[in-house]
Amino acid sequence: MGSALSFRRFGAIEAAAVSDGVLNATYDPFRGLPREDCIRLVGRPDTGPGSVSIPVSAFVVRLGDKLMLVDAGTGTSFGPTLGHLPENLRAGGIDPSAVTHVLLTHIHPDHSNGLVDADNNPVFPNAEVLVHGADARFWLDREPEAGDSDFVKRNLAAARRVLGRYVGRLHRVDDGEAMPGVFARLSAGHTPGHTTWLLAAGNGSLLFWGDTVHVGAVQFPHPDVTMIYDLDQPAAAAARRRVFDWVAADRIAVAGAHLGGSGFGYVTRRGSGYGCDAI
Repeated sequence: MGSALSFRRFGAIEAAAVSDGVLNATYDPFRGLPREDCIRLVGRPDTGPGSVSIPVSAFVVRLGDKLMLVDAGTGTSFGPTLGHLPENLRAGGIDPSAVTHVLLTHIHPDHSNGLVDADNNPVFPNAEVLVHGADARFWLDREPEAGDSDFVKRNLAAARRVLGRYVGRLHRVDDGEAMPGVFARLSAGHTPGHTTWLLAAGNGSLLFWGDTVHVGAVQFPHPDVTMIYDLDQPAAAAARRRVFDWVAADRIAVAGAHLGGSGFGYVTRRGSGYGCDAI
């Protein structure tokens, strides 16, 4: 299912979206908008799994002598419609062993489980992995608590299994410049350390915003709509509005794990909401 990667230039930055597959979701996860309105905006009938089709992508980035990957896909944890990132990288001419850095927007299974293969071996054996310290503390440093949901408990175990294969190459970052031209910006809410990564070089910039948006057809016009996956839903909605306002005002190109299409766009204000023009 792979094909040549379509790299786009943003100043000195070259980036391409790489599909991991599609998550066949339902209308159940939406919060803050009546179900019938979500159905109308998505434009697909409510027929169970697959009613809402959520693309899952990672991004390959060339910057100087670095070959970076933003997020790592699902691995083998989501069934046959997902987990295709390694084969699509190779089909696009990218050997996973050549990746020098993996920038995680957060430690959720569709962004981090793909760091290892079915045998629990590192898919990116020569890569340094960068993640915000706030997310590492939540997912790696603590034991399950009584108030944790089943999803959180499962992900706590998965996070340790997956990231444990990168001991010595896992780097916790704070807000600011993590390496030349690569800036971490905490955007907490979806997870405690959900991070947008801003790359800036050669008069160009590009923001990788992770799960700032899950379903654009709903959340651009209604940015206060959250998802059940958001650990702190009010904070996630507030973070989304801050990011939208920022990139719209400064005309910063964005790359979203769940945007679909090219994966890249420019956010614009549209009435009381927003839109996104694909690049």
